[in-house]
Amino acid sequence: MSDGIRAMWMRGGTSKGGFFLAEDLPAETVARDAFLLSAFGSPDPRQIDGMGGADPLTSKVAVVSRSSHDGADVDYLFLQVFVDQAIVTDSQNCGNMLAGVGPFAIERGLVAPTGDQTRVSIFMVNTGKLATATVQTPGGTATYAGDARIDGVPGTSAPIPLAFADIAGSSCGALLPTGHAADEIEGVLVTLIDNGMPCVVLAAADVGITGYEDRETLDADGAVKARLEAIRLKAGPLMNLGDVAEKSVPKMMVVAPPRAGGAISVRSFIPHRVHASIGVLGAVSVATACLIEGSPAAAVAVVPEGRAETLDVEHPTGATGCVIELDEAGEITGAAMLRTARKLFDGLLFG
Repeated sequence: MSDGIRAMWMRGGTSKGGFFLAEDLPAETVARDAFLLSAFGSPDPRQIDGMGGADPLTSKVAVVSRSSHDGADVDYLFLQVFVDQAIVTDSQNCGNMLAGVGPFAIERGLVAPTGDQTRVSIFMVNTGKLATATVQTPGGTATYAGDARIDGVPGTSAPIPLAFADIAGSSCGALLPTGHAADEIEGVLVTLIDNGMPCVVLAAADVGITGYEDRETLDADGAVKARLEAIRLKAGPLMNLGDVAEKSVPKMMVVAPPRAGGAISVRSFIPHRVHASIGVLGAVSVATACLIEGSPAAAVAVVPEGRAETLDVEHPTGATGCVIELDEAGEITGAAMLRTARKLFDGLLFG
């Protein structure tokens, strides 16, 4: 791609990456992935010869196009570009990058502003589900300046509320793909759950840690990571995900009682490195697990009363607030949370 491809670099939530119109990327998957690997500088632990930031959280891609799906304005395909492997995968969604999709769609003219706020309905291609982002558009343009603050991001930005409906089982076919609140794998009690992100939720104490360690300590603990990977590989087929050895899902969510007034504390393995905070849909799945009687999460969580449960999921850099909506029978009906985004660069990217 010696002439370059049009791209916008954005921070979405606590992630960062390239946003592309689908029409600007090669149509053939092999050619597209080869371009992205070269452009991001993968495989290389530092991604020194590309735009990647040497971390899974900064090696991400959003591919956006006009939607032909009922009720959707745009389609959003998320791609994870591996840092140290020549892999580009669409096996998961990303709710943090999702925060940038609405502003990007407005910036590229796919969605017309409708006033001081513009609602953008987004079909999430990876999961076949819908989300709605509300973007601040005073004066008819997307704005990124504002007073909203999210943990894991310095400063403040314009708020971008995200609402999700009918995301249970989006990748695994059911909220609890085994039909059980808890299963035992490798001698450890786990909850296999998918409320927007396939996750394996287990108690920190059951793998010999407190669950309050910092990211660097856990990333250096080869024994714990090996044990979690052994569990993850067995969980994959049980979650209808097949062989997950080269997939970025399921995520491993190691939980402990909250320490800062939230509902639960978590260390998220994504899956081989520890997340600096937690992914949006990962947080939704963990918060949901807190409401499932008999799960390892419910055993340590502090859950408020109410039909709309507001649960703060504590992580290494703060907490992520999730609103889990329940019907009268206690069934999960929806989820929502607040994110922010910021445009960083708009121009040509060379592969």
